[in-house]
Amino acid sequence: MNMKEGSTVLASIPQSNGNLKTRPVVLLRNIPPYQDWLICGVSTQLHQLVIGFDEIIAPEDIDFIDSGLQSKSLIRLGFLSLVTRRSIIGSIGSISVDRHQRLLKNLSNHLVIKIE
Repeated sequence: MNMKEGSTVLASIPQSNGNLKTRPVVLLRNIPPYQDWLICGVSTQLHQLVIGFDEIIAPEDIDFIDSGLQSKSLIRLGFLSLVTRRSIIGSIGSISVDRHQRLLKNLSNHLVIKIE
């Protein structure tokens, strides 16, 4: 299975109730030392969009077909998880390098301490 940063994959991830569910996710970063993946969830619940943080990917977007997603979706940086390679069921596609970089920038901007 070809997995790299920016890939969209299906993975078993914990839900808010603790149950595991197979969902589409985006691989954000490979985390040392065990090669686990920091992932963010993908959802069709577009009303959960956090403007300036999350990303909507739609059929008119240049990377939509390559993403392997079936419908307009929300890439949710507010739904992060760390998963092992074994939790990843299969690759369905990938997002563009530009979108991946925007997601990482949005996340890192959110994590930086702002000194006032």
